[in-house]
Order: sequence, then C-alpha cells, then structure tokens
Amino acid sequence: MKRFSVLVILLLFFRFCEAQRVPEIDSIHMVLLNPYIQLEAAQAINDIYNFKFEESMLNLKHLKYEYGWHPLPYFLIGLNYWWRLQPNLNNEEYALTFNTYMDSTILLAKRLHKEANPIEGAFFLAAAYGFKARLDSDREDFGKAASNGRKALKYLKESKDYTEYSPELLFGDGLINYYAKWIRENYPMLKPLMMFFPKGDKKLGMEQLREVSRNAFYARTEAQHYLMNILFNDEKNYTEARMLATYLYQTYPDNPYFHRWYARMLYQKGNRRKSEIECLKIIQRIDSGQVGYESYTGRYAAYFLGRIYKNKKPEEAKKYFLMALAYSEEVGATSKGYYYQSLYYLGELAQKRGDNEKAKYYYRRVKKLAGRKLGAHKKAKKALKEM
Repeated sequence: MKRFSVLVILLLFFRFCEAQRVPEIDSIHMVLLNPYIQLEAAQAINDIYNFKFEESMLNLKHLKYEYGWHPLPYFLIGLNYWWRLQPNLNNEEYALTFNTYMDSTILLAKRLHKEANPIEGAFFLAAAYGFKARLDSDREDFGKAASNGRKALKYLKESKDYTEYSPELLFGDGLINYYAKWIRENYPMLKPLMMFFPKGDKKLGMEQLREVSRNAFYARTEAQHYLMNILFNDEKNYTEARMLATYLYQTYPDNPYFHRWYARMLYQKGNRRKSEIECLKIIQRIDSGQVGYESYTGRYAAYFLGRIYKNKKPEEAKKYFLMALAYSEEVGATSKGYYYQSLYYLGELAQKRGDNEKAKYYYRRVKKLAGRKLGAHKKAKKALKEM
C-alpha cells in the first residue's frame, strides 16, 4: 500500500512538472549562485539543522511556490526529512518521504539538465543520487548504495569543471575520494561493487571536505557533520573532531544528533562533569517529548551516565544501565556495543553488592549475545570463570 501511495505521488508530481515551464537559462536562473535565493533559503536550512522542521517547511513551501520548476526546493524538503531520520534511521515513514522527495528532485533535475541548465541539473542529480546512496549505505543495503553512487558519480564528473560551483561540488568529490579508498581498505568483500568508482585518495578527500566546511553555502554543515565522523571514527583525530562537535552543538543546540556527539566527545575527553550535565539534559528532553529526542539518542546518554556514576553512585549507575538496555531494546539496537557493555557493568555492580546469581545472569547474557572476539564477551567469560 505504501509503495502504491508513493507511485501515485510521483505520477501526480510528474503531471505537475509537465505543467511548469522551465525558464530559459540566464544569470537569474543560476539558482545555486543567486544570493537572494540563498538569503531566502538560509533560515529554512538553519531550522532544518536545529530540528525546527515545521518552521523550516513554512519557508520551503514558499520557496517551492516561487521556484517550483527547479529541483532546489524539493531537495531541501528532502533534506528536512533526512534530518528527521538521523536520530533513528529505522523510521520507515520518514525514509519513505525522504526518498519520494529525492525522486522528485531527480525528475526535475533531469528536465532542467536537458532543457535549460545542464550545470545545475547535474549538480542536483549528483546530490539526490548521493543522498539516496548514503541512506542505502547506512542501512547496509550496499548493492543499492553502489547503484545510486554510480549515478551520482556520473553527474558529479559532468559538473566538476565549473569552478564557480566548486565549494558545493567538492563535497561529493571529497566523500568519494575518502570513502572509495576507505571501503577498499576496510571492506574487501565489497571490492566488486567498487570497480566503477575511482581508486580514491583519503588525504585529498579530507582536504576537500575541510574546504567545503569553510566555504560552501548549501553543503557546509553536511561537510562538517561528515568530517566530524571521519576524524573521530577513522582518523582518530579527537582534538579536531571535538572542535567540530562543539561548534555544531553550539550552533544547533536543539539537534539531538549533534547533542549526543557533543556529550560523547566530552565523555571521551574525560570531562565527566560536563558530559553528565549534557546527558541528563538529553534524558530530560526525551521525557518531555522534544522533537528528535528519542530512544536511540537516549541509549548513548544513559550508558555514559551509568559509566560516570559506576564507582561513586552504584544505585544511580544501575538505574541508567537498565535505562540504556531499555532504550536499546526499543530501537532494536541489541547488537550494539553499548548494550553488551551495559549488561556487563550491571553484572559487575551485582557482584560488588554480593548478588552473585544476578551477576552470573548478566555475564551469561553478555556471553550469549556478544561475539567471541568482543571485549565484553571476553570480560564476562573471565568474570564467570573467577566466580
């Protein structure tokens, strides 16, 4: 039924596209470079990143009314739903709407590419296919990710020689250069899917992402977000990653994704007091139903609070480790490290208070659920042996 609904939406949209006349290209219709349109779009984009989605939609609907012939408003509405998805990528409703708007962007961009402005048409085709590939990849559908990635690459190559667009276009270039190399190094089983992609250059990719994060208009925050992830998870450059996390959270204080990254960075740095304050704030925002704050973000905050309280406030620690388990179970994240670690520490706490049966129960759950090579499995096995 949902697929049928999407088909109807796309058919109706295609009819609407046919009725919209694409203006002949001139300086006014170079939409990406138009400072007046950037001014109109700026508040909508800031609202997206600050999780003010309905406020953003008011401005985007106005943009759509004025520039309904162009893919920009449809792409930005898709971005609106992309960020609704970020706290929990398993939300099927948002994923469906996101893909529908990216498909709409592709329909209009192909028409723009053919009839009036091949440069901007190619840009939006690369961007829309690229975002679809990102979602496919995040959901580990690597076949679809590779297919959409190849399409994005085709249009990226076509538009990359237009230097006036370079800050925006470098975002795609930077991601491809970095990840084409990184995937080959870390996922050898995916090499057959990478045969159509360039060899990549991680150092160049990082330089390009840094330039985009400083100079782009539309792609700046996306580049900062990706750069932060790469610096922390892959490059182990925690200092620069923390600087970006702090900037993003301070700039968009109601974004739960940036908020949990900021709390994580504080914890990783050893700033337990500040991390505690931010994690408690996250839990309070979940309880109050603030937009975007839900169980997936809660499992991070609860786990960090458990670790912070483990030695000095064992009962508080127990409460938050149990909360981390509950949040993880709500979103199906029981195969993640925070779930195993919370079980292990609950076992440790039970053992310290003399409840050996409860401790064995938690350690055995860790052994059953965690892979043999994982640290939690090895620690639980050792604890059971010693008991």
